[in-house]
Amino acid sequence: MNERLKDIFFTEESLNSLAEELKDAYPEFDQSMFFELVYSDGWQEMALKEKMHRTADCMRQTLPEDYPRALEILKQAAPAVKGFEALAFPDFVEKFGFEDWDLSLPALGYFTKFGSSEFAIRPFLAHDYKRVMPYLHDWAGAEDENVRRLASEGPRPRLPWGIRLEVFISDPGSVLEVLERLKDDPSETVRRSVANNLNDISKDHPEIALEVAERWIGYSEDRDWIVKHACRGLLKSGDQRAMRLFGFCDPQNVAVEQFGIIPASARIGDKVKLKFQLIVDVGPETLIRLEYRVDYVKASGKASPKVFQISEKSYSPGPHSITKNHNFADMSTRRHYPAVHKISIIVNGIEKACSQVELSS
Repeated sequence: MNERLKDIFFTEESLNSLAEELKDAYPEFDQSMFFELVYSDGWQEMALKEKMHRTADCMRQTLPEDYPRALEILKQAAPAVKGFEALAFPDFVEKFGFEDWDLSLPALGYFTKFGSSEFAIRPFLAHDYKRVMPYLHDWAGAEDENVRRLASEGPRPRLPWGIRLEVFISDPGSVLEVLERLKDDPSETVRRSVANNLNDISKDHPEIALEVAERWIGYSEDRDWIVKHACRGLLKSGDQRAMRLFGFCDPQNVAVEQFGIIPASARIGDKVKLKFQLIVDVGPETLIRLEYRVDYVKASGKASPKVFQISEKSYSPGPHSITKNHNFADMSTRRHYPAVHKISIIVNGIEKACSQVELSS
């Protein structure tokens, strides 16, 4: 599907459906005014998040001024609203419920069943996290997996597209208490959130994350998956304590020889082949994480490194011929520029060989 998200959600059809649900819950709801407000001032050009904010604003203007009454109407309508449109409900709480935490925090726990409250809870945590923590602990024990996920996803220190929670970046102790409760959750969605939260923590407190990982690993396959996924950033950065935790051998026992890039000159859009000999001097079988790093040259001339995985498996002693193709085609997330690019081979986090390819337009 090539359509942009902003053209898939908050469509005329989905907004009509939303308005009908609001009308059912609140017969005095003025649908005409709601649509007039929604579609004014450049609606079509708005990004997805802007449309969500606009929808919440327009609900505020067309629902009762009394916040508790408006909240009850939204609670009645929410179960029938799906997709990104459902995010307008917790957004309403974030924007207009900051003066009534006793109503707003339980409402976020309710609305997250239909559209995640992970972003809406963050301003409350940033303002007074101690007041929110009892709710997180309650949600961690909820029957609904979406509510349990909020207990982990909401307080992620570095949630993408969400405001950073500096209090948890400085001290993740309170978050770890919640993660401990959820580490064996039966829901894969919740366990993935736990792993992502611990990965966030590892970016600022690698030693704390590794201490948790060392305590958790070896209990079950599900928990081992959490630990591995949580340590992905540490492994990619070559952290040797993380490497040892997962059984990767001492990189001193592995060498890389005869590394070459074929061809040595290429155009933007071409593929090149990386070719080398991996020499293993330990056995009978040893676990090796094999990666390569491309130092992409940006328009400014500065290098921006990116690590790619080749393999992660056991190798027997002796030489192993390795080849890997790399594509220099432009992508939506990466543009290439004419320059000499360095490519390095990394074994268990340690650079073992490097070469260069000259990229032209």
